[in-house]
Parts: sequence; C-alpha cells; structure tokens
Amino acid sequence: MNKQIFILFAVILSCNCFSQINFEKGYYINNSDQRIDCLIKNLDWKNNPTKFFYKLSENTEPKKGHINSIKEFGIINKSKYVRRKVDIDRSSENLKDLSTLRNPVFKEEQLFLKVLVEGKANLYRYGDGNLKRYFYKTDTSSIRQLIFKSYRTTNVQKGKNNRYKQQLLNILKCESISVKDLKNANYTKKELVNLFVKYNSCSDSAFINFEKKQKRDLFNLTIRPGIKNTSLSIQNVISYPDIIDFGSKLSFRFGVEAEFIMPFNKNKWALLIEPTYQYSKFEKIVDQQVINVDYKSIELPLGFRHYFFLNNNSRIFINGVFIIDLDMDSKINFEKDADLTIKTDGNLAFGIGYNYNQKYSLEMRYGSGRAILGDYTFWNSDYESLSVILGYTLF
Repeated sequence: MNKQIFILFAVILSCNCFSQINFEKGYYINNSDQRIDCLIKNLDWKNNPTKFFYKLSENTEPKKGHINSIKEFGIINKSKYVRRKVDIDRSSENLKDLSTLRNPVFKEEQLFLKVLVEGKANLYRYGDGNLKRYFYKTDTSSIRQLIFKSYRTTNVQKGKNNRYKQQLLNILKCESISVKDLKNANYTKKELVNLFVKYNSCSDSAFINFEKKQKRDLFNLTIRPGIKNTSLSIQNVISYPDIIDFGSKLSFRFGVEAEFIMPFNKNKWALLIEPTYQYSKFEKIVDQQVINVDYKSIELPLGFRHYFFLNNNSRIFINGVFIIDLDMDSKINFEKDADLTIKTDGNLAFGIGYNYNQKYSLEMRYGSGRAILGDYTFWNSDYESLSVILGYTLF
C-alpha cells in the first residue's frame, strides 16, 4: 500500500498545473477617464484587491492593472470595483486585541471598494482577512463608513459601538422600511444589501444589485458508493510480540456527502461532511488458533475540498478530512483467547478526484493509520485504507 500512497501524493502535489481561472468580459477606467473593454482574470476576490490581470484580447499576453493607475474596473454582470480615498477604521474584532476606545480610529486610505448595490443609495464592501467594513453613499453625501466597532469596557467586557444603525435611520428613510427593521439590522452583507435594495426600490430609482447577479448554488448533496482496499495489523507487546498482519482485503463503503461551497474565490473551496457506512472482515491463523476480525462502523469525515477548474464542465479536486469513527459493536474474535472489543481513534484522510458537469465524480482517497484497540494498554493496532469512490450529485 505504501507504493500506492506515494503515487497518490505525487499526483496531488503535481495537480496545480491543471488549475485554471478564466478571463471574462470586463472593462477598466484609467486615470484619463478612458474606458477600455478587456478580459479580466476573475479571481472572485475574498479580500479587496489592489491589482488585477487583464487581456486586451483573447490571444494577447496578460497585463497588470494597479490601483494607482485604474479608477474603476468590473466584470460584466458580475462585479464592480471603484477606487476611492476613504476614512476607514481598522480596529480589530479579536477579543485579545480589542481597543479600549469606543469611537472608531479613522485613517485615510486609497482602496478598491466593491460595489454591492448602486442606485440612489450605494452600498460598498471592503474586506481584508478578518476585517470587514461597509460603506455608503447617497445623492447628498460622499462615501462614508458604516460604523461598527467592538471595544473593551472598563470592567474587561466586550462592548459594541452600533453607530451604523443610527446612520441607516438617517439615510434610508422610506415607507417600506420600518424603524424596527433598521434597529434590528445586523452588520452583515446579506442584511445590509436587503435594506439598500428595499430603499432604492421604494425610492423608484434605477439601481443595480450586484449580489443578485452572483447568486450561486452553494450546497451539494451527493451519494458516494465505493470499494476500499483495507489492511490491518495488531500486536500485543506481552502475549503476541510479533506483529499479526492480516494483509489487505477489499470491502464496500457507502456514503452521503453534504458539501458547502464557500462564496468566494470562484467557488474553489468547500467544507464537507460525509456520513459513511463501512465494513471490513479479516481472518488469520496464529499459533494454531483462528482469529476473526468483524469491523463495521459509521465514519464521519469532516474537512475541506479545493477545486482546480479545467474548463466549464471538468474540474479536479483534492480533499483533506479528519475522520471520526463510530464503531458498531465490532470485535476481534480469538478461537482460544479472550475476544477484544474494537474502540477506534480518529484519523486523517487525503483524496484526489475528478468531477464532470458538477454531477458525476470519481475519487481516490487514502486513510492514514487508525488505532482500533484504544481501550487496551498492551495492544497496538494499525488500520489503513485506500478507497475508490464514485459520486452522483442529487442537487
């Protein structure tokens, strides 16, 4: 199995060469107010960029657009970024780094702000790691930050400055938006976008909701049957000092995977959980007695997945998961000696696969060594697996 593991990791480490992100129809506006139509490399930025790559035509070499020379850029029907000098408060929201000041500490910076809603009242977003800030602009005001800040109080508790709620009360005056709606609004993209959309609709003004255009299917449910090549060895440092190697056996597994796509970086990252039934059976004669292993369990892999797009229909992915194993009254039966009850520890697993048309998938997954005799002091055990898994996505 070690040779197979080496091949698996060699493929995983080399699969970056297959990664592809498309150049999509877009535009930019330079410092001379010239609009240039082009193709922009859509990275679906989680953090607001300071530069981007573009092509003037399909067959030309990529060029770099930088915030110092670009006033605005966008990808048609998907996203828009505008360069603005704004006052931004970068106070940390981490508990250990909280400021003792209730009021924001502003610093003027030149940023690319992402336009979320554009109309009579505009909503913008800026993200940098864990920092998330929202800005607004109306027909009577310049761009300003919606103020939300956590701070440390005198009794070492966490206080919150929710000034943004009063700001919303002042600027989003409309019959369809109640005072209760504004006071209950959380400082999140979804809730703020909904309020600005409602205000622009109420004001009978033409507006663009860029977030609506980017609505995606962010959840997949997939059935995943497969076969496993499993190996097992056990050892008792007193009674059986020599390792008892049961060799490798083929068995079946069946799982149902829930995949949660992360809404950034072109849907390339996902969290996954896959309850899986597995059954393995081994037999070996040692010291003139038969030893039978009857091991069945529900595995619960929890982890992440990363996609590498080949084209619109094909993509390669890699997985990394931690497996919680829930054994189902499994035992190692000795013909003459006392039987052992299987109690397992968790283990890691890594996989590589191919997905076609977001419907069909094939994965090879290696499960690292798992101890299955955790309740016994003098027994050591090692259970490994190499699986081939088919997938069919229901939705």
